[in-house]
Amino acid sequence: MRPLHPIDFIFLSLEKRQQPMHVGGLFLFQIPKNSPSTFIQDLVTDIRNSKCKPVAPFNNTLNGLFWDKDDEFDLDHHFRHIALPHPGRIRELLIYISQEHGTLIDRAKPLWTCTIIEGIEGNRFAMYFKIHHAMVDGVASMRLMEKSFAKDPNIHSIVPPWCIEKRRSQPETKNPVRRLSSKLSHLKQQMNIVPGVYHELTQALHDRRHDPDYVSSFQAPVCILNQRISASRRFAAQSFNLQRFRHIAKVLQITLNDVILAVCSGALREYLMSLNSLPAKPLIAMVPTSIRSDNDSDTSNRITMILANLATHISDPIERAKIISRSVSNAKTRFKRMTQDQILGYSAFVYAAAGLNIISGMMPKHQAFNLVISNVPGPREPLYWNGAKLEALYPASVVFDGQALNITLTSYLDKLEVGIVACRNTLPKVQSLLTLLEQEIQNYERHLGTLYVSEEQKADLKHVG
Repeated sequence: MRPLHPIDFIFLSLEKRQQPMHVGGLFLFQIPKNSPSTFIQDLVTDIRNSKCKPVAPFNNTLNGLFWDKDDEFDLDHHFRHIALPHPGRIRELLIYISQEHGTLIDRAKPLWTCTIIEGIEGNRFAMYFKIHHAMVDGVASMRLMEKSFAKDPNIHSIVPPWCIEKRRSQPETKNPVRRLSSKLSHLKQQMNIVPGVYHELTQALHDRRHDPDYVSSFQAPVCILNQRISASRRFAAQSFNLQRFRHIAKVLQITLNDVILAVCSGALREYLMSLNSLPAKPLIAMVPTSIRSDNDSDTSNRITMILANLATHISDPIERAKIISRSVSNAKTRFKRMTQDQILGYSAFVYAAAGLNIISGMMPKHQAFNLVISNVPGPREPLYWNGAKLEALYPASVVFDGQALNITLTSYLDKLEVGIVACRNTLPKVQSLLTLLEQEIQNYERHLGTLYVSEEQKADLKHVG
């Protein structure tokens, strides 16, 4: 058995009927040309008949405060196959995902489900995978899914995502002397983080008084985004040209993530203005940040958070982007001075009150942040599953009481894939944010006096010339 990580325990504690705490991904595939009409049925049959056994975390089930192995794994409980009603547009697909994303996962079984969805226009099919946030964070889930796909379209072996072996960790020694030594070493390591955390807490108090770009956990304004939610969800998704964001970042000399936050900020500003609900003070976004190393194979949550000033009270997009960049840089600089354990200790101390407020709901009008905006790096090469090319992958994350909107983004090839999840009973027409995101990108391009031109457009212009 493996003990629950404290962050895993928090995600489990937050879950209620109207507040499922799973993350999901919608993967859209193009059926290969000249494939038989039974392509999807054959794929589903191969998966059902697969002899492979599920591996961690997909075979882990809850046992008190531990993850235990499920010795009675039932694939039919986790794996489903459906067809969309005609005409099978993206509209019907997103309606289904909205409905499915609002349902709880049975805690008596390993906390995940996978659905193959056929009948999508354009000779396509989809896979919707959802897994409890207590089992994985965004980076770990992306790595797990990438491993189940191939980089070669000619590879047709079906390996379900739940059967991909992760790198084995070092087995725990049974020698009692070594075990005691290991525990004492771990305790010493934990004690060693105290001076560093204390130093950063002291520095944070100084910054809060003297640094105008410092974002505290007490300055998020009251906003319609911060209401109690129902179990009803709205999922909206769209792809954007990633090079447009990179182009803006290069001209403004800020990071790509800063530009993403700035574009989201502008879209949120317009959305709230259309509802006559824009707060006078700037919105604060919680930006989850992975602190796992590149070779870290552990699937437990290894994240902290950055509070970013979205500067939604500023009309000028360039000034808004600079404020966002400074507030994010402030937090990143602080974390660079700390080890992974120090970051976790610092975050636990600083955000403890905010976490208790989210769990208890004692002060619904006092939130540490107004929404979550998460950016997870994705695959840079085209991926295939049984020869079917992965066209797009859209992330779907969590919302909870006091936080009715979540914007999660991931990169794939030359695209930025955006998945928006909201409580549909709390926020009207939230899908309009997708249009507003495009308008904000164009707004930056106009203000910068330059327009990103793709390689295809360059070729067309050269041909015309």
